[in-house]
Amino acid sequence: MNIYRNLTQDEINILTANGCLAQDWNLIKVTKGFNPQHCHRVSFYGEAHIGSTEGSIEVSDGFIKRCGITNATLRNVRIGDHCLVENIGNYINNVTIGDHCYIANVSIINTRDNATFGQGRLISVLNEVGDGNLLLFSELNSQLAALMVQHGDNKKLMQRLTQIVKDHVEATKPERTTIGNQVRIVSTNEICNALIGDGCFIGGASRIYESTIESNCNNPIHIGTGVICEHSVISGGSKIAGSVKIIDCFVGEACELANGFTAASSVFFANSYMANGEACAAFCGPFSVSHHKSSLLIGGMFSFYNAGSATNFSNHAYKMGPMHYGTLERGSKTASGAYLLMPANIGAFSVLFGKLMYHPDTRDLPFSYLFPHNDTMYLVPGRNFATVGLYRDIRKWPLRDKRKGGERKSCVNFDWLSPFTISEVLRGKKILERLREASGDKVSTYNYHEYVIKAPLLRKGIEYYDLALRIYMGAVLKRHSLTEPITNEGEGNWIDLSGMLMPENAEKRIIDDIINKRLNTVYDIIARFRSIHNNYNELRWSWSYNMICEYYGIDRITEDDAERIRNDYVEARRKWIALIREDAEKEYALGDVEPELFNDFIDKLDHEVDFENQRLYM
Repeated sequence: MNIYRNLTQDEINILTANGCLAQDWNLIKVTKGFNPQHCHRVSFYGEAHIGSTEGSIEVSDGFIKRCGITNATLRNVRIGDHCLVENIGNYINNVTIGDHCYIANVSIINTRDNATFGQGRLISVLNEVGDGNLLLFSELNSQLAALMVQHGDNKKLMQRLTQIVKDHVEATKPERTTIGNQVRIVSTNEICNALIGDGCFIGGASRIYESTIESNCNNPIHIGTGVICEHSVISGGSKIAGSVKIIDCFVGEACELANGFTAASSVFFANSYMANGEACAAFCGPFSVSHHKSSLLIGGMFSFYNAGSATNFSNHAYKMGPMHYGTLERGSKTASGAYLLMPANIGAFSVLFGKLMYHPDTRDLPFSYLFPHNDTMYLVPGRNFATVGLYRDIRKWPLRDKRKGGERKSCVNFDWLSPFTISEVLRGKKILERLREASGDKVSTYNYHEYVIKAPLLRKGIEYYDLALRIYMGAVLKRHSLTEPITNEGEGNWIDLSGMLMPENAEKRIIDDIINKRLNTVYDIIARFRSIHNNYNELRWSWSYNMICEYYGIDRITEDDAERIRNDYVEARRKWIALIREDAEKEYALGDVEPELFNDFIDKLDHEVDFENQRLYM
């Protein structure tokens, strides 16, 4: 804790000789290590607390400059130890600056009245013209955000959450713009009503207004040239550069927004990457990706999503305004030029092609392809289950998690086959079997709502879904052997709460406990999510044991049953790998894939089969 004192007359004389002036020298307080020789052409207004100006600071790789203050107008400021503040075009007003900071060639750093720093701001996600359903604040994670958005019509829940968040914001909000330790801000135009955490780098930004930049030295944030950030919150490890413009947004951990991307009233979580395009009222859960300038994400909920070029969503239905929205469940993709008319709901790991009308709902047919031909909409059930693209996706996501271990606020579960997706697979298999039973085997096509399924592809879809079931059951049994579940809390329907897989009953208990004041703080709610996430394996086994028994028509799993399940698993996995190999060979035949790349991929497939078979009986 620094001890401050008044300036001595000798120090005032030196400062005056160096071109400094003060409205009242008695309002300037300094601490041990303050050297007036290191201050030149500084105008002091109001109060100032100045730390040590001794030492030096690295302003660029290998470029060391002496600490101090030069060419600056300061009013009501507090500057920590060993900082360099220079060439402030206008002024720094009502600001606290930490230790070891470098601030240069900045026009304005300011605090205006009634600053909120972007905290507690209500925005409308999904329904672009809604009354608001999501509160922005620094501790927000993808689960709490999804809870607000998906249950925004629950007035009791939203009233309690609003109060909890407002209490949290009021308890943690500083009085004025605060810049943390080891922050570098250079060549930036305006910073107003902002909280900037430790280790942050801001270089060439245009405007940061009413925002919180939650950087820390272990997980720093980078904000680059031309960025405009208003009424937004940015989490640790994120990078925003290249004339990005965000208004009323939340940017989660280790996200990157780049190359002119613009967003309004949208949220991005855990390793999402957005470049060139636009987002409006979009909920982008973990690992949402959009690279292309012509892509527009609007009124949709996504996770583990990849947007092709010129992807577009229509949220107005050409009628009563932009109020419609939909969900693309985890792992979905849109091909180049894809268009989806909202409202729509797309099953997990599906792929969309072309202009899709009639508001599709394929949540019970995951891993599907949807595409139009002339005026007919076609559905290929389960096709994506056996593709190289899916195989690569489910392996790359865990490797691309750039979040630091202690900074992972959002709960992200990478299981691609889980009670959530397998529930959809079970329903999908029954739907296809019923369609076949209702229309017989001699028809050429089947109708599912407004979509057409060709007969051979329906039969293939049943095979894909059965492969998925047998692979899942064998993999889960391998982890738990014959031990019976120790809990029944995993039973019932499962949901994917923006990256976190959990029983629906657990979500209902959270909602009930919030409403009835058994969860009273932000940290209480997030801790509950974390507890459920950490108990995923046991909850999954609770659900899976009953599912396995029902599939095989048994009351409990004996050793003989387990042997049968293992054998089915081995056979199903071999078929799945063979289908992926066949898909890779088709792509290789196009002539664009290098032989070394193809052979390396095939070798990994073969190695995986051998490794899985050995590990199964270890």
